[in-house]
Amino acid sequence: MEEMNLRNYAYIGDAVWELFVREKTVKKTDNAQNLHKITTGYVKASYQAELFRLMEPILTEEEKEIARRARNLPIPVGRRPNQVEYRQATAFEALIGWWYYYDKDKLKEIFNSYEI
Repeated sequence: MEEMNLRNYAYIGDAVWELFVREKTVKKTDNAQNLHKITTGYVKASYQAELFRLMEPILTEEEKEIARRARNLPIPVGRRPNQVEYRQATAFEALIGWWYYYDKDKLKEIFNSYEI
């Protein structure tokens, strides 16, 4: 399979993570407003950055390299006040996207290790 650029992995990873979160949260309430509130808590950059910090010790060397490169991508101007958090969230999303394409077992393992 042809390698994509890291922004594309992060883009796909963002969508995959949000779908995972929505699949979990939709079972918690029928109220759309509550559903949105619960979901946004799990898909925001600060939460993703925290998950990245927790998973960092279990990453392989290849995964660490993907994360390192994703953290070093240029940051949109509007995200600069929270650079560290945004960079870690981007690394998290890039890894989710990469696992989605290349290692579904690891992706499933990651999903199963976080309670939502």
